[in-house]
Amino acid sequence: MREVTSLPFKILLKTNKLIMVSNLRHIWQTLKYWPFYLWAIYHFSGYKPQPLKMQIVNKWFRQFEEKDKFSILKLLWNIRYVTERETEDLILSRNSNLLERLSKSNITCKNIIYVQIHDPGSSSAVILNMLRDRGKLERKGCYFVDSKNILELNKLTSKLESGAIIYVDDFAGSGHQFCSVRDPFSEYIIGNFSEFFLLPCICEEALYELGHRGVEAVAGFVHEKAVRPLHPNSSIFGKATKERLVEICTKIDPKGALGYNKLAAMVVFYRNAPNAVPVILRGRVYQQEWIGILPRTTDLP
Repeated sequence: MREVTSLPFKILLKTNKLIMVSNLRHIWQTLKYWPFYLWAIYHFSGYKPQPLKMQIVNKWFRQFEEKDKFSILKLLWNIRYVTERETEDLILSRNSNLLERLSKSNITCKNIIYVQIHDPGSSSAVILNMLRDRGKLERKGCYFVDSKNILELNKLTSKLESGAIIYVDDFAGSGHQFCSVRDPFSEYIIGNFSEFFLLPCICEEALYELGHRGVEAVAGFVHEKAVRPLHPNSSIFGKATKERLVEICTKIDPKGALGYNKLAAMVVFYRNAPNAVPVILRGRVYQQEWIGILPRTTDLP
């Protein structure tokens, strides 16, 4: 009789022990990766869509199996994080160099048109506003046109007859988005105008698209395929590690595993992560939820 009565107690005791072991394991795992958590919070400080906190980093990291965690850390270390200060420095310095070049070709600021290629509030608008204010471009006599205002472009280029058109943004991956805006826009250019695309970062894939159209990229840096660990042209990871991480990405989102056009980009700006960044880093909120460490604004619930 005593055996029967003590059975629930034994089950409860065993359950409590299992819970304690589980909790201790969780605490150990957290302490084990504590330096990484601190590094991530410090390194990606200022990320606006989702400021990094200990709880967020921990939730993201706990989604992975123990055998994959070192590879995940290595992947995160390969991200090129562009802070607000660096973004400003890159765009201002490249613009200054470009204006100097144009000046030597007798193209003054009064014959230069800066173009915003997306809607107000987009990255293009933010970068152009930053450039206009910090670079004092209005004082210098430069013009500013929205890519949707083709009538204004037509009138302005007809009036100036020659000069330079400078499109502005922060990032170009495949170049498809830029070209889809620029191609119809360029049909309304009257006269002899050189075209430039000014931005902090451009992927090498976009360089080919621009080259076909005679548009010169003026970028802070080129994001090459070789520096993207999950890209087929990269040798940063071994075959088995790369395949495993791509497998995880595919489970999260079969269609957008490596980001737009499978670019597997590893550049993240303080304002947002490009949609070309692998989903393993950005996260996913529809259908099967996956917590991202550096989500886009559209990746958040």
